[in-house]
Amino acid sequence: MLPPASEPKMIFRVFSFFYFLSRPLLKWFLHRFTNLCELQRICYGCPPGATRTKKVQTSLDLSRRLPIKKLLHILNELVSNDVEETFLRREIQTRAIGTVLQVKKINPKVHIDFPRSFGSCAEKIWGYKRLYFMVEKLRATQYDSEEPEHEAKLLLLWKLLVGDEMQLTGRITDQWQHIGFQGDDPSTDFRGMGVLGLDNLLFLAQNYNGTARHLLSHSHHPKHGYFFAIVGINLTSMAYHLLKSGSARTHFYNHPQHHLTVDTFHQFYCYLFYEFDRYWVECKPKNIMDFNHIQRRFEENVLQLLANDACCFKMNLSVEDV
Repeated sequence: MLPPASEPKMIFRVFSFFYFLSRPLLKWFLHRFTNLCELQRICYGCPPGATRTKKVQTSLDLSRRLPIKKLLHILNELVSNDVEETFLRREIQTRAIGTVLQVKKINPKVHIDFPRSFGSCAEKIWGYKRLYFMVEKLRATQYDSEEPEHEAKLLLLWKLLVGDEMQLTGRITDQWQHIGFQGDDPSTDFRGMGVLGLDNLLFLAQNYNGTARHLLSHSHHPKHGYFFAIVGINLTSMAYHLLKSGSARTHFYNHPQHHLTVDTFHQFYCYLFYEFDRYWVECKPKNIMDFNHIQRRFEENVLQLLANDACCFKMNLSVEDV
C-alpha cells in the first residue's frame, strides 16, 4: 500500500509516461487538423510571458529533429561562454528563428507574427540561461581580501548602511557584527556564495538605501532581531538555487525587461529580502534559532507563488525606496 503522499507522484508519472508515448501521434493529428506545427500553435494560442515561453522551451527540448537538437546545443554553448552580449542576442534570434522556419517549413510571409513571437520566447529562454551563467561566475568567485575591488565593495557596504554614525576602527574588528556579520572578518562569511553574496547586499544598499537601513534597524530588534548580513547571504543562496533549479523562470519569463542582466537578478534578490523581513516580523520568532524553520516556510511560499505562470514579483513602494 502506497503512502498517501506517494499516490499523486505515481499518478503524475503514469500520466507522463502515456503522454510521451502518445505525443508524436497527438502532434501529427493536430498538425493535420490545424495545418500548424506545435510551435505555431503555442505562439498563437498561449498568452505571452511564462505560459508561452515555458511551452516553447518544452517543445524544443522534446524535439526529435536533428537540426533542432543541434540548435539547442549551439545556443547552450554560446550562452555558457564569454561572448559579447550584442553578438549573443543577434545569434540567438538569427539561429533560433532561421532554424525553426526551415525545419518546420514555415513561410514568414504568410505567418508574419510567428518569427517575432517565437524570437521573443527564444530570447527569454537563452537569456535566462545566460543569466544563470553570469550569476554562477560571481558565486564561484571567492572573496579575496587581497583583491582591492573586493575590499572597496565591502567598505562601501559599511558606509552605505552605517554612514557617519560609526567609524570603523580597523579592517578586522567586531564592529562588523553591527551590520550582521558573524565575526571580526566578514570575508569568512562569503565562502558559500562568493562575491555574489557581497554584490547582492551592495546592490540593495546602493539602489534602495532607505529600505536597506530600514531592514537593518529591524535586524537590531531586541527580541525579533536577526543577523542582517548573514540573512542576506542566506537569501542569496535561496535566490541562486531558485534560478539554478529553473523555479524562478516564471518570474524572469514574465519580467518586462526584455534583456536579462545581473541587475535583474539583484532586483529579484531585493524583493526576496524585503518580503522575508516582512514575513519574519509577522512570524514573531522567539529567537534566532527559529530562522531555519521560518526561512523554509518562506521559501515554500515563494515556490507556491512561482508555480503560477502569471507570477512576476514587483517591487512595491517601500522596496522602491520612495
